[in-house]
Amino acid sequence: MKKTVLSLMMLLLVFTAANAQNSLQARKILDKTASVVGSKNGARANFTISSSKYGNTSGSIAIKGNKFYANTPKAIVWFNGKTQWSYMHSTNEVSISNPNEAKQMSMNPYKFITMYRNGYDMSMTSKGSNYITHLVAQNSKRSVQELYITISKSSYKPSQVKMRQDKVWTTIDISNFANKNISDDSFVFNAKEFPSAEVVDLR
Repeated sequence: MKKTVLSLMMLLLVFTAANAQNSLQARKILDKTASVVGSKNGARANFTISSSKYGNTSGSIAIKGNKFYANTPKAIVWFNGKTQWSYMHSTNEVSISNPNEAKQMSMNPYKFITMYRNGYDMSMTSKGSNYITHLVAQNSKRSVQELYITISKSSYKPSQVKMRQDKVWTTIDISNFANKNISDDSFVFNAKEFPSAEVVDLR
């Protein structure tokens, strides 16, 4: 009986150590990815979103730290790190809001570069030329509960982000990532460029 208990304890220790090592490896991969994506000067990329909640769309994005600017056929979105302006082409209307992380991520697939550092358990697997990191929220009230991020082994650039909010999955495919010098003004709505737009403040 004692041998059985001892064996079980040894297996548990080995399993715990393996999980800890895997989690550490996932964090190292995400740290490298964050350093590639989170250039202090900025970066640009193309993206395609597929979601039963947010619909399907594609467009381009510029990022700089936590700021982003996204341009799609239906809307243009500016986010300066706190405030978001969303311009709808069909209504000529600009909505101003302070979005939660799920809403930010629905337009900014690189939001994960700051999210993963706090409040997520993480693991990773290797598939072909990519790493696939898996993040699960430690708090059930977190707006983004689960994430899968596909990352190139050679460049540490992410090619896909899948996130779960409640029971809804959203898939964001990313391409043509390139570091660029981007002005901070690019992430703030300029009313002079849309003089006839109606402004709706939702904050």
